[in-house]
Amino acid sequence: MDTISLWQLAALAAASTLVGFSKTAVSGANTISLAVFAAVLPARESTGVLLPILIVGDLLAVRVYRRHAHWPTLLRLFPAVAVGVVAGTVFMLWADDAAVRTSIGAILLFMTGVTLWRRRYAEKEAGKEAETEGGGGTSRTAARGYGVLGGFTTMVANAGGPVMSLYLLSAGFRKLGFLGTSAWFFLILNVSKVPFSVGLGLIDAQSLLLDACLLLFVLPGAYLGRACVDRINQKVFDRIVIGATVVGGLQLLLI
Repeated sequence: MDTISLWQLAALAAASTLVGFSKTAVSGANTISLAVFAAVLPARESTGVLLPILIVGDLLAVRVYRRHAHWPTLLRLFPAVAVGVVAGTVFMLWADDAAVRTSIGAILLFMTGVTLWRRRYAEKEAGKEAETEGGGGTSRTAARGYGVLGGFTTMVANAGGPVMSLYLLSAGFRKLGFLGTSAWFFLILNVSKVPFSVGLGLIDAQSLLLDACLLLFVLPGAYLGRACVDRINQKVFDRIVIGATVVGGLQLLLI
């Protein structure tokens, strides 16, 4: 890893703060963080540096929203996610930085379009708004598709957050159910990715040293997110998640 300048370190610190905010408020905003890391660091190396920071954010989110998880949804997703993680590991064996950025950016934009189409179709068919914290508004086929994509994108560039955000939105999750289910999902998933990342050489002593400098910036972001989440209207929440996903996807394609 090359020497990092002061402004680059400041950008990584700001992105780490956004990780904390995204974990406790707007999950899709995390895409901006991974785009910053991929812009400042080599794309492959950035995934190894970012993973421990994400795990700390997951722990903070679980502490706040642990009682709001919808476990049937989690159990339905994990088998497909495991397939995606294995596929992502194989991809990382040969993919270069440009392939990583382009692939993830394209997938995020495609999934945003699919989700917007699904939500509009569902509104026309149902004519009513979901009122529970739980999910269930999507088919098993959709769950498998999102699960594989989520596992693949999270292994390749820690970009599973937007894919899962789109799935949970399309399933009709409200804010607390959304955040609680996301918190447990990504804590379990990101911890399980550590051996794969170490095996690929993405996590090493040098990356952990940089993490040690950045982890403290996650805490104020998580606190700010928790303070803001109750003030965010549900429709605004949905739009922010989708908007952040589009911005992050475009950033990955353009950097």
